[in-house]
Amino acid sequence: MLPDTSATRILIVGDVMLDRYWFGEVSRISPEAPVPVVKVDRSEERPGGAANVARNAAALGARVALLSVVGTDDAGRSLERLLGESGIECSLHQDAKLSTTVKLRVVARQQQLLRIDFENAPDHEVLEAKLADFESRLAGCDVVILSDYGKGGLTHITEMIARARAAGKKVLVDPKGEDYARYAGATLLTPNRSELRQVVGSWRDEADLAQKAGRLRAELGLEALLVTRSEEGMTLFTAAGCEHVPAVAREVYDVSGAGDTVIATLAVMLGSGVSLPQAMQQANLAAGVVVGKLGTATCSLDELKQVN
Repeated sequence: MLPDTSATRILIVGDVMLDRYWFGEVSRISPEAPVPVVKVDRSEERPGGAANVARNAAALGARVALLSVVGTDDAGRSLERLLGESGIECSLHQDAKLSTTVKLRVVARQQQLLRIDFENAPDHEVLEAKLADFESRLAGCDVVILSDYGKGGLTHITEMIARARAAGKKVLVDPKGEDYARYAGATLLTPNRSELRQVVGSWRDEADLAQKAGRLRAELGLEALLVTRSEEGMTLFTAAGCEHVPAVAREVYDVSGAGDTVIATLAVMLGSGVSLPQAMQQANLAAGVVVGKLGTATCSLDELKQVN
């Protein structure tokens, strides 16, 4: 039985990007180089990064606010429009020196052939303004998601965690890189298997993984660590021990954005009064829905009900 999510308020801060897709057919190899020639017949734009997290939370019925930084460019304007169409309240600070991150994917016959990234780092003064905006919005949310894609939009993440926790809010972080000390004090981190390996090293078996995950959780003062493990499902580590759910067996088209779905579902469920182990179960089901779709996608509340 899924909870009523309509009154749940989620505040998301992080690196947003615009995912562009060029779809077409390949019928020949280029005479100029040994590469396929794609005849593009349609294109599509979707919110990516923290914007995809926001879209997933909104698809599950929550009231969502998103804070981020974009450039004064077409991609930034497209993001604002797309997010507005999803009913998300946006506060996208603009930086004239910044190019909004764009990931362009060329797709043929349901296969991604190429990805081209356009990006640079935001200006520090714009980030300072975002911190003040974050502080003012804390009282009006139930759960905070900090979605770190390593693009520079979360320079003040340590301060954000401290302020949110002081305000009594749950803080969920999708981490990036090797410096997890900056996430100390968060409620929950959601690294994937390879991201965790970067930080704690390889593990011999499940017992070794549990020991290393437990040590990291204690060092950072986290309530929980949820490791997404692709075809192995996901494992939740808390002071009480660990719980595991196997992956949902289904045909996988695209795993891009699945982590966004996981953290969004966890936040909406926790904000709606569901326990953490039950929230993990729902996040696992939601991830199973989105990997069956091409590109960054969402799992709606109706779709989640159907797989429960």
